[in-house]
Amino acid sequence: MREDAGLTRTGRFCGGLINDIKRKVPFYPSDFKDAISLQCVASYFFIYFACLTPIITFGGLLGDATKNNMASMESLVAGMICGVLFGFFSGQPLTILGSTGPVLVFETIVFEFCKGQDWEYLPFRLCIGVWIGIILLVLVATDASALVCYITRFTEENFATLIAVIFIIKAIEKLFAIGQKTPISPSPCYCSPTDDLPGWNYTLSMLKPDEGNEIGKFSKQACTFPYPFSNTTQPDISGIESVGCHYVPNAFLMSCLIFIGTFLISYHLKKFKSQNFFPAIVRNYISDFAVVIAIVSMTTMDILVGVDTPKLSVPDKFAPTLPTRGWLVHPIGSNPFWTPIAAVVPALLGSILIFMDQQITAVIVNRKEHKLLKGGGYHLDLLIVAICIVINSILGIPWFVAATVLSINHVRSLTRESECAAPGEKPQFLGIREQRVTHILIFVTVGLSVFMTPLLSKIPMPVLYGVFLYMGVASLNGLQFFDRILLFLMPKKYQPDYPYLRQVPLNRVHMFTMVQIFCFMALYVIKSFKQTSILFPIMLVVMILVRKLLDLFFTKKELQVLDDILPEFKRHDRLDDEEALQKTEEKEETPDDRRTSLRCTESSLEVPMLNGNVLRIPHNALNAINITEEMNKSGCWKSLEENGKNVVQKESTKNSKKKSRRMSLVKEEEEGGIVIK
Repeated sequence: MREDAGLTRTGRFCGGLINDIKRKVPFYPSDFKDAISLQCVASYFFIYFACLTPIITFGGLLGDATKNNMASMESLVAGMICGVLFGFFSGQPLTILGSTGPVLVFETIVFEFCKGQDWEYLPFRLCIGVWIGIILLVLVATDASALVCYITRFTEENFATLIAVIFIIKAIEKLFAIGQKTPISPSPCYCSPTDDLPGWNYTLSMLKPDEGNEIGKFSKQACTFPYPFSNTTQPDISGIESVGCHYVPNAFLMSCLIFIGTFLISYHLKKFKSQNFFPAIVRNYISDFAVVIAIVSMTTMDILVGVDTPKLSVPDKFAPTLPTRGWLVHPIGSNPFWTPIAAVVPALLGSILIFMDQQITAVIVNRKEHKLLKGGGYHLDLLIVAICIVINSILGIPWFVAATVLSINHVRSLTRESECAAPGEKPQFLGIREQRVTHILIFVTVGLSVFMTPLLSKIPMPVLYGVFLYMGVASLNGLQFFDRILLFLMPKKYQPDYPYLRQVPLNRVHMFTMVQIFCFMALYVIKSFKQTSILFPIMLVVMILVRKLLDLFFTKKELQVLDDILPEFKRHDRLDDEEALQKTEEKEETPDDRRTSLRCTESSLEVPMLNGNVLRIPHNALNAINITEEMNKSGCWKSLEENGKNVVQKESTKNSKKKSRRMSLVKEEEEGGIVIK
């Protein structure tokens, strides 16, 4: 399996990259033909809006951190370039590129360092980007992506759960931030001084409230006011406007309504496929376009109600944010001549961040549960990311790497399921619609968003925050780690019939889950603080070491069921693991263990049902069971296995003319009928 995924060292120069190209070339024409489906259209609209908002938001944060050397306009251009290149030439086009928190922190640190040294930021960043590209190319040539095989379910689900939880928390925080900018009740409008002034109160700097302003656009705007008690010769005091200057009635209430409405419509319409209304093809289309329907309906309601809620703000002209810069960056500028050599030091840290960010998301997308038929391409993906980083550094635009939550939702939006043949039958998961077209179109449209400002400016931001909440919640579905956390809250008789619960004792499952919870909390603390968030990708290496220590506390079989077996460096260690697992499997296949689905207690026989419930049959009811009569009473009798010896008991009948043939698990007697002991 590792060889098929390209996660083994070939021992040849660029051997892994060559194998990735050979694996993907035969499927390249089908990557475009397989996109002929309305499901791809729905996925395109969903992921487009899901990508556009974080790109613009990240651009705004980057503009604040770098004094507008890079901002929203540069982020849109970076998205178009990286997305199109990755969509056409990557090994796994289902992976969506985007901006990440550690990259933002890295950019901020580099800018502050350049500011302290009085260097030009963009030329020094160009040197760092070129070195990162070279380092990543070396990693590709030496098959370093084979180390990804040490990222097991334990690590990847910790990472995926953390990013999903952050999406949920950030969506709610953004919603309440609207309440801070537009308070529920009116408040005074005044200019608040940026510095402390003795004897100042708000009545000394009252302003006239603005009317018709967009929420957030004019919040905390600079202002000045005369201060008669000032000891300086400066006539006016600088400050910022209070939130009372931009009070909009009912804006926060309306934002909450469309935020919740977007999430509920998306969440419930996505599950509409399993409902009983309308034909199957109509249900499938409603489910595929669930998020699009939510965005359109809530935006329409916002327009009809007419409350001035915050809207999506997109740059309206194609030009660099900073007027003094162009689209090409000089490699040295006014910096010292030796800065290109010094740039290799921060480039090493940047390479680790990008490598870990990219590969952990690639592992999640390529997991075996997705039943991907065309395979992945870890080495090829890393090569394309390295090329994009060099290009973006030359143009002075942000770096993009794989975005976890966006990639997970892109994969989920392309899920293929069987058509239900019988009422109540659950559809079977068939795989993912693997293609390149949605990725390419998404980022082409992201780049063209500058020319769609009149249309996009009608979309309320709370609607997009609701989409973020839905993406975070949807990403948790199907994660074994999240399912095992819910088991703590369920009584044993109500627990679902998960496969791992049949093979591993429940207390061992809880013990494994507790270790993951502690690791998750450590990752969340590191991610939450700006000073330590840059270490977040490096902490994933620590998670791998923690997973290695679990080999001392859990058996190979338990780890194989709950996680994956870590590959060993030495050949004899690998052979020992294979031999131990083989013995365990042979032991499970002995005749005495074939009936583990039935459990006999002191008072009853427990039979697990398909829906996860347990049917308990008292021992006294097993003395004589007439299967014909019982089937007339209930339809749940399908099969029973006998744990003890099979005994046929004769029964006398009062009326010989009304004898009925009965079936026995062991044999049939002409006069006795069929009796289960």
